[in-house]
Amino acid sequence: MHKIEIQKSIVEAALAQRGKLNRYDRILGPTTALVVIDLQNVFMLPGMPVEVPVAREIVPNVNRLASAMRAAGGKVAWVKMTLDGQEQSWSSFFEGERRRDAFKALLRGTHGHALHADLEVKPNDLIVEKHRYSAFIQGSSELDRILRGFGIDTVVIVGTLTNVCCESTARDAMMLNYKVVFVSDANAASSDEEHNASLGTILRVFGDVATTDETIGRLVAHAEPFARAAAGA
Repeated sequence: MHKIEIQKSIVEAALAQRGKLNRYDRILGPTTALVVIDLQNVFMLPGMPVEVPVAREIVPNVNRLASAMRAAGGKVAWVKMTLDGQEQSWSSFFEGERRRDAFKALLRGTHGHALHADLEVKPNDLIVEKHRYSAFIQGSSELDRILRGFGIDTVVIVGTLTNVCCESTARDAMMLNYKVVFVSDANAASSDEEHNASLGTILRVFGDVATTDETIGRLVAHAEPFARAAAGA
């Protein structure tokens, strides 16, 4: 698991701006989706072209978050990088043998494209394909339309890579007016340095950064706790 260490200056700047470290003391389940980014075999299995070893370690936390989200009345969306029909639009990036191998492993029906076997995917969960790093950038996926249809206004983001598809998705989610919670021990990068740099960026501007335990502790199934807090109860 990553050793989490956000720069003190970033923490201090967030505190100065908000008066507290995180914006969201409570996360209302029925208007929230757990968005799981790219936990596919190509990123998770040993020897795969884009293996991220820490991604295997976050699976228990992702499963815990998914279970808690369902219990709170929220949605779970498993987002899969899918490159069918994308050869021309990705031609500049997927040059070189290793990158071409990664491209092939992200085609539908390949072993690399499949979700990791240890993920606890349930029948009522959402499966969404994306064609770009960000699930929310225009033309990448149907995720925004689907979530809006369920009345979702908050996304909890987990997956891999922290500093690539997960951060890109979080940035665009915030720009589309979603409340963003980025889970520090349920995202995975290639190094602690890359992971922590993204956590700092998210915390400073784009959303909350919280652990799995903290996120689950903030999840509520009904709006009643908000009303009590507003009344000073």
